[in-house]
Amino acid sequence: MSRQALVDHLRKHALFTDGPYTLRSGITSDWYLDARRTTMSGEGAHIVGEAVLEVLEPEVVAVGGMTMGADPIALAAAMVAHMRHRKLNAFSIRKTTKQHGIGGRLVGPVTAGMAVTILEDTTTTGGAALEAAEAATAGGLNVVQAVALVDRSGGRAGEAFAEHSIPYLALISPADLGVNR
Repeated sequence: MSRQALVDHLRKHALFTDGPYTLRSGITSDWYLDARRTTMSGEGAHIVGEAVLEVLEPEVVAVGGMTMGADPIALAAAMVAHMRHRKLNAFSIRKTTKQHGIGGRLVGPVTAGMAVTILEDTTTTGGAALEAAEAATAGGLNVVQAVALVDRSGGRAGEAFAEHSIPYLALISPADLGVNR
């Protein structure tokens, strides 16, 4: 039920079909998904949290990914988990290593050995989520899965994660949104 609610919210609030748009990957597309219009709204965040919790592996104790895109998803999942009496923390991965304070790229209540899921809002190649997985692993975290809200990679993201032996799941495809890859 929450997956369909997520599709509906994204279509209504975050999908733009009047392109062309240049994506992070450099690819040009007739459509663009500004997922933060869903992940950063109160209603949308609740839907996102529900949808992510439905697919998390039971051993996962923290969720996160590259800062900005994954941050609201991770926080939404952690808050909905708390409402359901499941302990789940959120974390961020900085784009670069911080040299002051406690340093590093990992931000949030995570420690070495924790089972985590890497999150991504929209992926075209899987590159940002894979970079996040590598940084999490370098920080001592045990990456047990990766989840994208929307995958427009045509299978490339799944293949990239398979090469690193990380199970990958996308909640929504372009077809679910009524658009082409």
